[in-house]
Amino acid sequence: MKAKLFFPIAVLLLMGIFVLNTSFSDTYFRYWNYIPVFMKRSDLDNSVSYHALARDLENPGKIYFKSPYIYINERYKGVHVINNSDPYNPIKEGFIVAPGCIDMAVKENVMYVDNAVDLVAIDLLTKTVSKRIKNVFPEPLAPDNSMFYNNDRENYVLVEWKKNPDKK
Repeated sequence: MKAKLFFPIAVLLLMGIFVLNTSFSDTYFRYWNYIPVFMKRSDLDNSVSYHALARDLENPGKIYFKSPYIYINERYKGVHVINNSDPYNPIKEGFIVAPGCIDMAVKENVMYVDNAVDLVAIDLLTKTVSKRIKNVFPEPLAPDNSMFYNNDRENYVLVEWKKNPDKK
């Protein structure tokens, strides 16, 4: 009698393990409108930097003006630095790389940006990070708010959502 019960229970248990394993794997991202992009925590800690080479605007977000500069957020990538000394001829001066950046603010000569889950202060005179406060912000939701993703990856941080090429 015990042998007859053991087989169906074992099959159900194995099926349950299979279903749980496949439902929580990365393959289920194909059903989402956006796919999460992760960065190692150790890489995030050293990811903010200034580059004198300007980039083209691709996915601009918020704009901040502090004379003579215009700062334009590039969603999830960083901040464009534009010299607006001559409003008729603005010059793209550089780009502040800050993965996971969605927002920014400037007070005096310090720019504050979100670097994924961290708050980072950047000295605008030296163009270097002056302070980092870890884990201030929650990981960002998908842009269409269609999915909340609980990051269970140890030592990784969600820094971006990319449009899913499988979804049209």
